[in-house]
Amino acid sequence: MTPPHNDKHRSHRAGWLRAAVLGANDGIVSTSSLILGVAAAGANKPDIMLAAFAGWAAGAMSMAAGEYVSVKSQEDVEKADLDIERRSLEENPEEERKELSLIYQQRGLSQPLADQVAQELTQHDALAAHARDDIGLTEISTAKPIQAAITSALLFSLGAWLPILFLWLSEPKLVIPLVSLATAFGLVVLGGVAGRLGGASIVRGALRVLFWGVLAMVVTAVIGSLVGVAV
Repeated sequence: MTPPHNDKHRSHRAGWLRAAVLGANDGIVSTSSLILGVAAAGANKPDIMLAAFAGWAAGAMSMAAGEYVSVKSQEDVEKADLDIERRSLEENPEEERKELSLIYQQRGLSQPLADQVAQELTQHDALAAHARDDIGLTEISTAKPIQAAITSALLFSLGAWLPILFLWLSEPKLVIPLVSLATAFGLVVLGGVAGRLGGASIVRGALRVLFWGVLAMVVTAVIGSLVGVAV
């Protein structure tokens, strides 16, 4: 007996992959940019370390809070939409069934088949059917604020510790080149992994993340240098 065909889709990774890539990328780029900006201003190594640790702590908490508030707002909208559908199903069940049938007809089903599908799905779980096919809510897309907040904070910290580690190990005069090289390497790896997990080009993903990360570091270093001269 031939086993059923099973395509390996990646859309179920969209939520956590976005939070993970955003958190790690922000951790690497913001911390390394902070280090380079303060170093370019002429600060000594202890002051640079202090700035790096403060940036890591503030960034991780900011990522967690920002992700939670953002995704929680999305969750509130989803719950409000479900409440609207629930009330409508209680007050106008037949109209809601016809609406579901029309959706299936617009997707290509004949009216008799669309009516049958709408009827059977309504009998099975009317709210779930409308949530999926009318509103567009699925288990994959459902907001998970706690998961997003924790993931972002942890991945930010993981990313931030790459430039902090190289800052700690480097001689004062080598801070800028070593942190820059370590950050570039980390960005390439992150972009490649994100591209691989998302089903996109590994090289394109790596170059995209590297470009924007390097741009951020260069701009911050230039500003730090100018401020250091002005002060």
